[in-house]
Amino acid sequence: MLVFVNDYVLYLKHLFPDRGEPMDSLRSGVILDMIWKPLTMYHDQRGWLCEFFRNDEVPAPYQPVMAYSSMTHPGIARGPHEHVHQSDYFCFIGPSDFKLYLWDNRPKSATYRLHQTEIVGSSKPMAVIIPPGIVHAYRNVGNVPGLVFNAANQLYKGAGKKDVVDEIRHEHDPASPFKLD
Repeated sequence: MLVFVNDYVLYLKHLFPDRGEPMDSLRSGVILDMIWKPLTMYHDQRGWLCEFFRNDEVPAPYQPVMAYSSMTHPGIARGPHEHVHQSDYFCFIGPSDFKLYLWDNRPKSATYRLHQTEIVGSSKPMAVIIPPGIVHAYRNVGNVPGLVFNAANQLYKGAGKKDVVDEIRHEHDPASPFKLD
């Protein structure tokens, strides 16, 4: 489906009527409600094993209902986008590093308008749970293709893929304040 920028902006205003002024003054800081879980790589003569998810370590609202993996080429970014209801459960394990970009776009959050970046992946294996309303993107900053695993807490497009996608894609808005360096 093709979405024009003006229609997209109206759609965003419909979804978020309580958002007042535009997000023109972003500040750096640590965003509340994010869940960071260092991942351990267990190595032996066969290779390695890494536990991504254990239901005894993840709060119930964030437990996955679907999972996928993606490969991103060096220098390539995915996002920025956010979800209205869905939480993403990303696992960055390598074999490359990623720069993870986060922006708190939740008007009622104490960290609204904060921007945070972290390097995650082969040098720092990490699971990151990103709640709804946190704009996120990542770029492969290594020199080899990198793998990312995601176990979202909602089905993509709902049961049978019949619903509207729960995703607001900011990369289509030239006036977006959510910029990658």
